[in-house]
Amino acid sequence: MDRSRPLVLLTAAALTLPGLTALSSAARAADADLARNGGFEAGLDGWTCTAGTTVNSPVRSGSSALQATPAGSDNARCAQTVTVKPDSQYTLSGYVRGSYVYLGASGTGTTDVSTWTQSATTWQQLTTTFRTGPSTTRVTVYTHGWYGTGAYHADDISLVGPGVDAGQPPAAPTGLKTGSVTSSSVALSWSAVSGATSYAVYRDGAKVQTVTGTSATVGGLSPSTAYGFQVAAVNEAGESAKSATVTATTTAGSGDPVDLPAHALVGYLHASFANGSGYTRLADVPDSWDIIDLAFGEPTSVTSGDIRFDRCPATECPNVESDADFKAAIRAKQAAGKKVLISIGGQNGQVQLTTTAARDTFVSSVSKIIDEYGLDGLDIDFEGHSLSLNADDTDFKNPKTPVIVNLISALKTLRARYGDDFVLTMAPETFFVQLGYQYYGTGQWGGQDPRAGAYLPVIHALRDDLTLLHVQDYNSGPVMGLDNQYHSMGGADFHIAMTDMLLTGFPVAGNANNVFPPLRPDQVAIGMPASTNAGNGYVPPAEVTKTLDCLTRKVDCGSYTTHGTWPALRGLMTWSINWDRYGGWEFQRTFDGYFG
Repeated sequence: MDRSRPLVLLTAAALTLPGLTALSSAARAADADLARNGGFEAGLDGWTCTAGTTVNSPVRSGSSALQATPAGSDNARCAQTVTVKPDSQYTLSGYVRGSYVYLGASGTGTTDVSTWTQSATTWQQLTTTFRTGPSTTRVTVYTHGWYGTGAYHADDISLVGPGVDAGQPPAAPTGLKTGSVTSSSVALSWSAVSGATSYAVYRDGAKVQTVTGTSATVGGLSPSTAYGFQVAAVNEAGESAKSATVTATTTAGSGDPVDLPAHALVGYLHASFANGSGYTRLADVPDSWDIIDLAFGEPTSVTSGDIRFDRCPATECPNVESDADFKAAIRAKQAAGKKVLISIGGQNGQVQLTTTAARDTFVSSVSKIIDEYGLDGLDIDFEGHSLSLNADDTDFKNPKTPVIVNLISALKTLRARYGDDFVLTMAPETFFVQLGYQYYGTGQWGGQDPRAGAYLPVIHALRDDLTLLHVQDYNSGPVMGLDNQYHSMGGADFHIAMTDMLLTGFPVAGNANNVFPPLRPDQVAIGMPASTNAGNGYVPPAEVTKTLDCLTRKVDCGSYTTHGTWPALRGLMTWSINWDRYGGWEFQRTFDGYFG
């Protein structure tokens, strides 16, 4: 959406009106600064930001300040909700740098207020005042920039006025019990506690989640493992004692085929087309490749759901093998312990299952391909505009959008049809997964790209059936990691930060109450281009090794600090086998040299 800059209507005189002055020295002694972490010394703790991070320079005081970068459809708002007294006077103040920077308060119960500066090349104080309504107990304070005008900075934000007696922490929750238990998750529920505003969920003594309701699902668990869970009630005064412990043992699970090697090499084989890399016969693929994705099955039209796999014609691929030889090569690979899958989608294969009829056609047509060639399973490589979220689809755990819901249903049907040995992999782009840490769908205020994070509900719904997720860490723009810093392609740092997000989990769109749980390390492979010809984001072998050293051994991590060590990380994926052959099998040799 094209949004122009605001008209400059305020004059210097208007900015010095009495209502916009700093807090008077006559402020009552009972007044207090109610803003939490207004100096951003504790990172973004207490703040919810669409595109913010903390920096060490420039700062007005202390060692940190906020830096937020608006985009064409996002004003980079950072906000926090503060408990206030009804019918009371408050002064909101803060220091900013940048162009068109705002500071304001909403939900006041009277007149919401804001103040702004057109341009501040050095730290400039913004101040405004408001009075709460007769029944107002919570107010949201915020700062933001303007669409597409560049980064702004904020520091030392304060909200001064009558404090609120926090009272006592609530009582410990009772009635904690387990619900649905899977190989990687346990559902919990408990009785509501009077006066609680949220609940902290503990797994084996460590806090893993904060929720506002009386239920939660703890994910990222290992199969056939016993866990202990407790819950504490939280309000403004603090946290209650923990509840009694309940235990649950996860199921054995079936998402990980027993005959998949501990560390696997995954590659795409150009089976339906030729390009500059040349055609490679399936029988000529070296034994190092453990999962071979046949690229691609594509729909007859974007919304038909009717998937066809047409092998490369001899006019385009002169050395293509016959159907009989191709099927024989599949059986030979399988006899050697390899998995051969049909990959659906790709750059040119947009698939939108907008109706249940398209869903059912997808299931039947994909089944026909699997049965005809005797394949081991399916890879979902939906790109472009295949997946997006409707404006009212805001919870990845409970999706509403037809293209999402129908895809989940179709994949569950296929999984049930072929049983526990069915191999299911996915190859989304970072835009559809890790970008969900900042943005999800159209966003709280609308205007964002509805594709942002759109794979998350699919991955989450199928995490117990998912064999491998190998996100394409290539052809990507900069993406914010869990350190709230942007990471760009071209080195180990990008792969480390992106993979850490999958293995650690992350709050979706910055919402601490809506966390995407981590995947098991054996479910994760890192997607990289095989060569400079294969795609943007190629890294040389030394950077591949550095990535694996950091994630599996926590050494040579550079400036990024991971949230764990994962020696069971499944392995690597590349686009593509053909391009790796063209490049002298460099990627394959790097994998073999590392994992043996």
